[in-house]
Amino acid sequence: MGIKRAFLILAFAMASVIALLYGISPAWFAKTFLGMTELSLDLAHIFRAVMCLYLALACFWLFAAFSDSHRNSAILTTIVFSAGLVTGRLMSFLVDGQPSPLLIFYAAIELLLVPIATWVYMRPD
Repeated sequence: MGIKRAFLILAFAMASVIALLYGISPAWFAKTFLGMTELSLDLAHIFRAVMCLYLALACFWLFAAFSDSHRNSAILTTIVFSAGLVTGRLMSFLVDGQPSPLLIFYAAIELLLVPIATWVYMRPD
């Protein structure tokens, strides 16, 4: 299996797990990982929307893992996706302060993923 295919399958798996954690039971996720005892309807809505955004991209990544013509585009989307998330998180760290440990962990993973995905993208097919 090529590195690009393996990378996209791993990206699919990671994003799917994170998505399902957010969206299957937003109240459980917020209580368990964010220490929130109450979850508003609007925040539950946002969590489920984020879940489906992650799942949509993850499905594209899995499809592209097995499609030569879409593989590089999919890897580019992992770069843009991770860079966008980590930029927003870093802005929030500066403006809002330190979030829960899980969100710090997510930021670290996203920050690591950008150069790794860039390296994978630049590899020959």
